[in-house]
Amino acid sequence: MENKKPFLKVEHLKQYFKLGKRELPAVDDVNFEIYKGEVFGLVGESGCGKTTTGRTIIRLYDATGGSVYFDGKRIVAGVRNYKDAIKKAKFDLKVKLGELKKQYADNLKDENYKAEVDKAVKVCNEVIAFNIEEIKKARFDHRHCNREFGRFEAKKVDDKYLPLIEAENNPVKKAELVKEYKKHRRLALKDRIMNRIQMIFQDPIASLDPRMTVKDIIAEGLVIRGIKDKKYIDEKVYEVLEMVGLVQEHATRYPHEFSGGQRQRIGIARAIILKPDMIIADEPISALDVSIQAQVINLLNDLREKMGLTIMFIAHDLSVVKYFSDRIAVMYYGKIVELTTSEELFKHPLHPYTKSLLSAIPLPDPRYEKKRKRITYNPLSAHDYTKEKPTMREVAHGHFVYCNTAEFDKYQKEIIAIDAKGKQ
Repeated sequence: MENKKPFLKVEHLKQYFKLGKRELPAVDDVNFEIYKGEVFGLVGESGCGKTTTGRTIIRLYDATGGSVYFDGKRIVAGVRNYKDAIKKAKFDLKVKLGELKKQYADNLKDENYKAEVDKAVKVCNEVIAFNIEEIKKARFDHRHCNREFGRFEAKKVDDKYLPLIEAENNPVKKAELVKEYKKHRRLALKDRIMNRIQMIFQDPIASLDPRMTVKDIIAEGLVIRGIKDKKYIDEKVYEVLEMVGLVQEHATRYPHEFSGGQRQRIGIARAIILKPDMIIADEPISALDVSIQAQVINLLNDLREKMGLTIMFIAHDLSVVKYFSDRIAVMYYGKIVELTTSEELFKHPLHPYTKSLLSAIPLPDPRYEKKRKRITYNPLSAHDYTKEKPTMREVAHGHFVYCNTAEFDKYQKEIIAIDAKGKQ
C-alpha cells in the first residue's frame, strides 16, 4: 500500500470541545491514511474519540485543527495549528530579544545587536506571514470545497456536451441535446464532494426520522441533490432496498414498524443511494443482536465488492474488526496508539493498551475462559515519559506504535522474540 496514493488522508486532526473555560481534546493530533477499496478499522473503548473522528471527517463537526484530504482534495481544514505556530513565533521572538538584551547589556547601540534583532524579527515575521496565508487557504478550502467540486463536475459536463451540440445539424436532436445538457449541468453544479462520503450511524432508530416513510428517508439525498423525476427516484429507492435485503412494500412504512436489524438496513440503503465512494460505519452493529450482527457485516462485505466501496469501520469489538478490516488503528484518549494490518495486530500486539483490549475478547470455550488473563492498562505505570515524549514510530514494516526511543527498542526486541518463539 506504500506505493499507492491514499484515498483519504488525515493529517494532525484535532477536535476540541469547550468545557467552560477549559477544552476537552476529544481528538488530539490524529494521523492516518485509507487506501481505495480497503476496510480501515478504528477501535478503542467508549469515549476514546472514534466517533468524533468519523463525524469530523464527514464535517458534522468543524475541525479545531489539522486537515483531511479526500481523493486529493482538502475537505476539512482547521486553523488551530497555524494559530499555535504564530503564538510560538511571537513567544520565541520575545525570548530571543530578552537573551540579546542581556548579551549586549553594556552596549545596546552595537551594530551586531541591531543586526541580530533585525534577523530575529525577520524570522518571526516570515513565520507569521506564512501561517496567516495558510489560515486563509484552510478557510477557503473548508468553505468552498463543495462549490469548487460542483464547478469541476459542471466543466466535465461542458466538455462532454458542448462539442456534441456544436456538431449536431438536426434542429430537433440539437434541442434534445441542449435540454439534456442543461439538466446534467444543473445537477453537476449542485453536486458536492461530501456526497461521495456517507455515514452509517450507530443507533438505527435515532438516526431515522419517525415522521418520514422509508421511501422519503432513503430518497432524501436524491431530492437534496436536485433530482425531481419521481419515477427515477422510485426506481432508485426500490433498487437499494433490494440491495440491502428489503422489499418494495417496505417503502411505504415508517421506521417504528421495523426491527433493529431492518432499521440498520434502511440506514445502509440511505447511505448507498448516492453511490458514494466511501462509507464511514460508526459502530453499525453494536446496537444489534449477535445473530443480526453477522448479517449486517456480510451485507457490508457484499456492498463493498459490488460497489467498490472504501469503508472506515468504527467499533469496539476487536473480534469483529479482525474479521472485517484490512488494517486497524487502536485509539486511546484521542490519540492513535497503534496502527498496522489486522493479521499483524493480533500476531504482534505491542502497545500495552492494545494488549489490554485483546485480553478482553471472550471466546466460547469454558476452559480458555477459565485460564484467560485480563490485562489492565494503567498509563502512569506502563510508560515513563518524563525524559522523552512519545511519537508515532514504525517499529516494523507497516506497524506503527505511539512510543519513545526506549519503548521503540523494547518493542523491536519483543517482535524478534515472538517470531523466534513461533519458529521453534
